[in-house]
Amino acid sequence: MRIDFISDIVCPWCAIGLYSLETAAARIPGLVLDLHFHPFELNPGMGPDGQDIEEHLAEKYGASPTQLAGTREAIRERGAALGFEFRMAARSRIYNTRDAHRLLHWADEAFGGAVQRALKVGLLKAYFTDGRNVSDPAVLLEQAVAAGLPEAQARELLASRRYDAEVADAEAQVHAQGIHAVPAIVVNQRHLIQGGQSVEVFEQLLRQVMAQG
Repeated sequence: MRIDFISDIVCPWCAIGLYSLETAAARIPGLVLDLHFHPFELNPGMGPDGQDIEEHLAEKYGASPTQLAGTREAIRERGAALGFEFRMAARSRIYNTRDAHRLLHWADEAFGGAVQRALKVGLLKAYFTDGRNVSDPAVLLEQAVAAGLPEAQARELLASRRYDAEVADAEAQVHAQGIHAVPAIVVNQRHLIQGGQSVEVFEQLLRQVMAQG
């Protein structure tokens, strides 16, 4: 089953959506997911130093400190139930993710879905679990190598603007399709599922798609 997973590295609900989806798929005998990750930058204009996360969320969503604390705890609990650790105290800033998406594009194009998934998960954990700066070339190179990408080529890519146009084009196509929030999951290039749904909801939807053939 082909899954086109549209998401960003700094989106907690994208991590939850991915882990929920994969947990649901594991409950369905014989189902194999053909995963492809596509870029969606939540903050394409953000500078290289990023922004304080509390300040950013308050500005973007108008949420109070109490509301933000409640959301953080809900995210942490959802992640823990799925086997993904959100260490909220470690994540103090939010960052630009264009270079991360360039790496992910290359991983899928040159090495396939398994390597791209390994890089995606590595980047999510680097940010949400370890609080790393996922716009830092050194962090990105480390994650690329850990996912199985050749170090010299990854270093060269990060020092260039390679795949910048491809990422921009992919994002433009997503917006043209009316997708303005993530995660957005397209199943078999026909069925759109939006948001960090529960495992049960994903399982039901995946079974429905399978039944339709």
